[in-house]
Amino acid sequence: MQRRFLSSISATAGNTKTLNQGRWSVKQVKKSNFHVTLDEIRTSIDSSDFIALSLQNTGSYAAAWHRVSAIDTPQTSYLKAKYAAERYQILQFALCPFSLQGSKLTVHPYNFHLFPRDELKCGMPSYSFSCQASRLTAMAREGFDFNICIYEGISYLSRAQESASKFLSENPILADSVTVSSSPATVADTVFVGRIRSRVKNWRQSCIDSGSKTGDDDLVSSLRRLVLGSEQYGSRLCLTIDVCSERQVQLILESRGTQAVRTVFMSSKEDKDLFKRELKDLEKEENRRVRGFREVVDFISSSQKPVVSQNYLSDFTSIHAKFLGPLPSNVDDFSSSLSSAFPNVVDLSQFMKEISPLSNISNLPAAMSSLNRFFAPVDVEVANQGCPVKLDEGHQSHGQNAVMISQLFAKLCTIQKSDLSTIQSNEDFQALASDEHANSVTSCSKNAGDENVKVWSKNSRRVSSENLVFIWGLGKKMTAAKLKNVLQKSHPVFAREFDVKYIDRSSAILVFWESGPSETFLSAVNNEEQLDGSLREMVAEGLRGAGYETYKRACRLGFWEADLAESLDKALESSDTDPDSDTKPSEIDWSNELAINFDEL
Repeated sequence: MQRRFLSSISATAGNTKTLNQGRWSVKQVKKSNFHVTLDEIRTSIDSSDFIALSLQNTGSYAAAWHRVSAIDTPQTSYLKAKYAAERYQILQFALCPFSLQGSKLTVHPYNFHLFPRDELKCGMPSYSFSCQASRLTAMAREGFDFNICIYEGISYLSRAQESASKFLSENPILADSVTVSSSPATVADTVFVGRIRSRVKNWRQSCIDSGSKTGDDDLVSSLRRLVLGSEQYGSRLCLTIDVCSERQVQLILESRGTQAVRTVFMSSKEDKDLFKRELKDLEKEENRRVRGFREVVDFISSSQKPVVSQNYLSDFTSIHAKFLGPLPSNVDDFSSSLSSAFPNVVDLSQFMKEISPLSNISNLPAAMSSLNRFFAPVDVEVANQGCPVKLDEGHQSHGQNAVMISQLFAKLCTIQKSDLSTIQSNEDFQALASDEHANSVTSCSKNAGDENVKVWSKNSRRVSSENLVFIWGLGKKMTAAKLKNVLQKSHPVFAREFDVKYIDRSSAILVFWESGPSETFLSAVNNEEQLDGSLREMVAEGLRGAGYETYKRACRLGFWEADLAESLDKALESSDTDPDSDTKPSEIDWSNELAINFDEL
């Protein structure tokens, strides 16, 4: 029985607004107020049950075929997202920790302005990044202030870059832990250790003697320190020991890293404890400075709270590349690496597919509008007090996305859990979300094994990748319908049921609904003796064809040319020696609605 529903999105107190009444106040965080806001952000995350996020990058894809589409397996989808994440830069990171208690949604929205500034003068986090002209144009039209982004954007280092920066910055590191070397001592080791011990022993004795000899003038004391190689570290005497290998560092400290080792003289145990605290405070302050915005990412990771994203693959490949470390080469390793940092990820786009009106919608405002037919009361309350600095509309607009994601997630939970009387606590909503949707990372890894894809669109049919053929080099421009008509007259193989769609301006894909015709067609195209009639003329004019494995090889080898035809040509000419390449056939969910809109190219 079909029921009619009414939507209810109300406001509470003075800090909330309905979707139709205006915008929520989102706290804007820049370089100037970042450090003073960190404690507030940590408190907001700790006090919430979920975290919604939304990124604004300088681009998403460089060519039409670079977009993830219905023909992609999890591996090729990941490779496309990986290429975009490594190519484009995050300029805004909208974050919204939220809690859901019954129908009350409490949100803590923030919008962070980022820019990869090389503050350590060592080429990190980035020498350069790409921009998509259409994306920058859209941002400018929305009022985005690029001056604020460049001069006030918060910089950052990934975890991998932070480890490297500790040695590049030459800042002192306290050697607390002792790691015994597993390698047996050599004669050279024995000589080196003996020489260093003697030098340190004489230097230490000199420091003790200099403290007791108060009659020496400054010149004598300076000469003594010069002979022994003694220096000053702050107010304390120190000795720098130059090393030329990690092995020598281990022999001195049993610690890691090839660097100079500095020995500092303490006058007492109390002075030693004080010095350790000073170094730890210095290291903590330096870590906070170089981490920058990654401090917030670490807050999210350590909280282990479910993270809600509208575009899981795009968002988290960007987060991994910018804040964790280099992206792995395959989707399984990516899923494993990401799971260690974010074990619970809710892919809102997949969550939406289970609600019939949303099965073909990816736009947030359109999704909210479509849910008006359901009775799903959600009272939104903004807990943190808005924007401390006045920014134009462009900066406020992106921060709204994270609030809308949290609101849409709350409404979807309420709709799925239609009997609101059974919802007693946040744990009920958390269980509802995590049953099927909070394990997108694990799900992605499982899907990668059998290379099945899930494309949520109308009139979709599952087809094996063995039945797909890419064609390019068409002599004349024609519509997909006309191309299909031409092909039907060119060879007997097209007497069977097939479909044809353009991938971009340079190439199209043939879908055979039966096994066998794809191999027959490829064999004919690549063998002139089997050609006759119009197909021979098309091949003479430059028609080429390749199976799905060639497409996967182009993605795997990084042939990201503007035209898919050029990438496929390179893939055919290359020798693929990758031992991990998967040649098993894949299954694709094909839809009749996959035609390319050339206005978007």
